[in-house]
Amino acid sequence: MLVSQGMRPDPDFWRGKRVLLTGHTGFKGSWLTLWLQRLGAQVTGLALPPATEPNLFTLARVGDAVPASPWCDLRDATAVAERVRAARPQIVLHLAAQALVRAGYAAPLDTYATNVMGTAHVLDALRGHSDVRVAVVVTTDKVYRNREWCYPYREGDALGGHDPYSASKAAAEIVSASYRDAFLAAQGVAVATARAGNVIGGGDWAADRLLPDAVRAWGAGQTLHIRHPEATRPWQHVIEPLAAYLRLAEQLWAAPALAGAYNFGPLPHEAATVGDVVKMAGSAYPSSTTSYENHSDAPHEAGWLALETAHARRALGVAPRWGLATAVARTMDWYRQQQGGADARALCLADLDAWEAAA
Repeated sequence: MLVSQGMRPDPDFWRGKRVLLTGHTGFKGSWLTLWLQRLGAQVTGLALPPATEPNLFTLARVGDAVPASPWCDLRDATAVAERVRAARPQIVLHLAAQALVRAGYAAPLDTYATNVMGTAHVLDALRGHSDVRVAVVVTTDKVYRNREWCYPYREGDALGGHDPYSASKAAAEIVSASYRDAFLAAQGVAVATARAGNVIGGGDWAADRLLPDAVRAWGAGQTLHIRHPEATRPWQHVIEPLAAYLRLAEQLWAAPALAGAYNFGPLPHEAATVGDVVKMAGSAYPSSTTSYENHSDAPHEAGWLALETAHARRALGVAPRWGLATAVARTMDWYRQQQGGADARALCLADLDAWEAAA
């Protein structure tokens, strides 16, 4: 596994920076808020209330790290613009989204409204603001037209999306490129998109996600039912893409010409099947029982997906630190400790310490 030098976020860079973080109440957003607070950034959040109960935002007291403000819906352009004006951000990290494939099938119009128009609302709100220098728009590894081929996808491959979630994120890529080229680049704002793979880590309780589903089932003494054990994905611990987003923002600040699209994820050969990840998780969790099934009537999901990350490694110096086995083991240990009464915030900070120490 390649390990980059200098991947640790620079506290001297982030200290005092005004950062607008959308989606700060979500799983990745909560982790990122805690990290930015450690780095000394002044974080303003823009999000709806947490979508699950329990949730990391509440358990880790993430709200202590951001000024109190009303909830804000990305679909409300006026409310988004008002939050941007009040925050006067220098850096925007746009993570807020409807982030689930199956939820996209259930509510396609809401998914498009949030992921496409929501992204447009955020970027449009930056027009005319002289303070903002960098905007990182987080999309997904699923933005590519999936051909089910054996090659990892590169940033120049065709965008697409069979399901509404994937298509909405591909559309968000086009919206981001358009706002960069038509408006924001001339204003001095470096806009980049970040395409990351499947993330795992403690503190996720969303439905239809592999390890949260496993923890729920096994913790209740029930059988975990797996729909597509052969599906292959680029799995990473949540800290890995968050570190990449921070690195990308730092580099864009210094070199705006780096604006563009970036894949972030494990090395292509480390993509693993759902079945492999479940076996790793089960070996690290007591009383784990799993049933592997084939639901041919389930909504379509991609079978094989991997990302080529050479561009990010070369241009940004980004490469993973924790391999899949470490990521799964630390994730399951987080849940075991939290269920045993450990403080969620302390567990997150301990994982951040361990990741930074791996430099």
